[in-house]
Amino acid sequence: MGRILAIDYGKKRTGIAVTDILQMIANGLTTVATPELMDFILNYVEKESVERIVVGHPKQMNNEESENMKRIVPFVNQLKKKLPHIPIEYVDERFTSVLAHQTMIEGGLKKKARQNKALVDEISATIILQSYLESKRLMFNRL
Repeated sequence: MGRILAIDYGKKRTGIAVTDILQMIANGLTTVATPELMDFILNYVEKESVERIVVGHPKQMNNEESENMKRIVPFVNQLKKKLPHIPIEYVDERFTSVLAHQTMIEGGLKKKARQNKALVDEISATIILQSYLESKRLMFNRL
């Protein structure tokens, strides 16, 4: 069983999260400058067994895609060409930034630390991955 990698794609920087090898727990991995993202993922996949990649799907409240999808779709298409053996799925990422800030507050982080956008992106990727894992568990339990 390989890991699941999650991407919270941003214009400037991208949050990355990953599961353990048993795919039970989502952990923040890092934040990468978006221009370096493809190289980072290719290097990571070379070193670690990755079974699947999930990418945050930014939607607005009316369910329409946000402006960022214009950057995400070409990136995902390029990723699919470079890693054709790894399935890539989109996961609704609405409210992840809000949840990330809430998590930081509940975790006791000081205001200055909560302003660290890279940390917010990494936590957002972790929330995307955790929600993906939970949705798969719910589907499994219904069977």
